[in-house]
Amino acid sequence: MIFDLIRKRNGNWKDDTLSGLTVALALVPEAIAFSFVAGVNPLVGLWAAVFLGFITSSFGGRPGMISGATGAIAVVVGAVVRIGNDAGAERGIEDLGLQYLFATVMIAGLIQILFGIGRLGRFIRLVPHPVMMGFVNGLAIVILMAQFDSFKMPNPEFNSEVAGSLERIWMGQNALITMGVLAAITMAIIHFLPKFTSAVPSILIAILAVGGASYFGLFETKTIEDVLKNGGGDGSLKGAFPPLVWPGDIIWDKVTIILIVGTAFSAAMVGIIESLMTLQLIDDLTETRGSGNRECLAQGSANILSGLFGGMGGCAMIGQSLINIKSGGRGRWSGIVAALALAIFIMVGGPVIVHIPVAALVGVMFMVVIGTFEWSTLKTWGRVPFHDIFVIVAVTLITVFMHNLALAVFVGVILSALVFAWESAKHVRLRRDDSQEGVRIYNLQGVLYFGSVREFSERLVPSNDPDEVIIDFKEARVADFSSLEALNALAERYKTAGKRIRLRHLSPACAKLIDSADAFVTVEVADDDPHYVPANL
Repeated sequence: MIFDLIRKRNGNWKDDTLSGLTVALALVPEAIAFSFVAGVNPLVGLWAAVFLGFITSSFGGRPGMISGATGAIAVVVGAVVRIGNDAGAERGIEDLGLQYLFATVMIAGLIQILFGIGRLGRFIRLVPHPVMMGFVNGLAIVILMAQFDSFKMPNPEFNSEVAGSLERIWMGQNALITMGVLAAITMAIIHFLPKFTSAVPSILIAILAVGGASYFGLFETKTIEDVLKNGGGDGSLKGAFPPLVWPGDIIWDKVTIILIVGTAFSAAMVGIIESLMTLQLIDDLTETRGSGNRECLAQGSANILSGLFGGMGGCAMIGQSLINIKSGGRGRWSGIVAALALAIFIMVGGPVIVHIPVAALVGVMFMVVIGTFEWSTLKTWGRVPFHDIFVIVAVTLITVFMHNLALAVFVGVILSALVFAWESAKHVRLRRDDSQEGVRIYNLQGVLYFGSVREFSERLVPSNDPDEVIIDFKEARVADFSSLEALNALAERYKTAGKRIRLRHLSPACAKLIDSADAFVTVEVADDDPHYVPANL
């Protein structure tokens, strides 16, 4: 029903409304900063925050969670924008990189919808904690490295028309010092203001303080207006509601398809992972449970709409979600208010936004980096197994050097699975019991699966055993088809040696697949047999 869009959830109208207004104010500077990371006009990030915030708050799986343009998505799609602009320069098409971006965002949204339809949101549970730590650490480092471009300026001696691109050099010493001091002041306000009051977002106050000082001429520094002019614009933000766009100038050859679809898949996976991580965090804080699959559907729909109306796409925002929860926002109305208020800010506040110093945004991003990085990682050295540290480092390095967060997570999950398989293979124990005359009993403990069957089989030598052998699986579990094949091969070895083998406490599903059609192999049946079905059967 349409009324579900504004019905309160576990909160009240007053708290949700005030919290939504607070979040809207805090969204402005970060959306602009993430736009710079992606290499697009700030309006692209701001409108993405509006569409993402409204759709996910209305229909998503986690009331109270805030979505918008994020650093994770900005890092992933930034390369597509650059490659698209280069292709546009060769073909004489202006802002072709934006069309590449919009196509990428819409395809990513479609992938997320398919992910939700397939009810694959629960697979976030398979991401181990070391992979999570490496993921956020790599993301923090990538965002940090992206900030250094803000301290550069176009090289006035460089002929961009000949080279086809714009060379950037470091600012002069005085400009660098000014930006560094302003960034430090911004960070100090964000850090210390909450110790005195939490009535308003410290990020907003920091931006207003530094921006106000710049506006009244206390110092000269690089502003958003300068960045817009350096990008070829007139330095203004036109905040009208965006028109419907369609990436019709893209030539869909093999290289372009691989680039856009591949980046879209990475963006979709990154968005899902970060959103589901945030959802779990909000669940813990509110002691409620959200729906991961429903969130995937809402995120995908929001990204498609964002791409159609010229937004850069995004996902759940950890910082803004925490601001909303701590400000009392619990229902869907808080996110809806934030999105609508942000749209109003954009359409009437453009002339003010362009005077915000870039140094203030850099300071905000530095604080995002500090808050994102898992500093507890440094305490794990020497305290956790080496393979966990290896996974953390591997995921971090892949994220930093390949700028592919989804690939980093997948590699981390695979490494963790391989480590688990290797370690689990060491924990299969075979205890021998010769208490019965003429009979040897082997009590198996642990999980018998593809990684442990070889060691299990090698420890059983028919020539060293008596004529009758019993293998008891009461304290073990047969996990897969490889294990069953190993048992059949083992039974054949004992049969060839002319010795009888009996298998105890196998599940009925396993017993059916054991070749016991002769007197040499017997599968015993008892009332206390376990009941389970091995995987891959």
